[in-house]
Amino acid sequence: MCIEYSVMKLSFRPATEEDAEALLAIYEPYVRDTAITMEYDVPSVEEFRGRIRTISKKYPYIVACDASGTIVGYVYANRFHERIAYQYSAEMSIYVKLGLHGQGVGKALYGQIEPKLKAMGMVVLYACISKTPRNPDLHLTDASIRFHEKMGYHLCGTFTHCTYKFGLWYDMVYMEKALY
Repeated sequence: MCIEYSVMKLSFRPATEEDAEALLAIYEPYVRDTAITMEYDVPSVEEFRGRIRTISKKYPYIVACDASGTIVGYVYANRFHERIAYQYSAEMSIYVKLGLHGQGVGKALYGQIEPKLKAMGMVVLYACISKTPRNPDLHLTDASIRFHEKMGYHLCGTFTHCTYKFGLWYDMVYMEKALY
């Protein structure tokens, strides 16, 4: 399926294990240079391949490709909590190639995954997002929070100084979106 957003034409498909290297190339600068993810070390291609395999068994894992077929972003859902009572909730993760923010890639990816999750019976989606108590911060802005607000998520909880990266404390916020 091809959809035009902003200046980019995008196509979408399920991620495969063969995409691990391309997805890791998008993810690596987030690990290395930002507080968007709280991973300290860049995972190996094999570890990333295993993540795709495991998550894809139950949840959608979708890549966005530009007109040349290059992967420019990806989104996936995963279990929100282990216990069965949480089976109708999912936690979202989305990454867009650096330099392509604001061009509709993230919005398009959420537009692809949310109907699939609703069809699976998901009722509420959650996003766990790093938040900086500093302005400016060299490793984090609140752009992800603003993006999620535009996508219909609202703040439902804040964990203060609960993560530590680059010698700095960061807050985490949970945002939620009802699909019902």
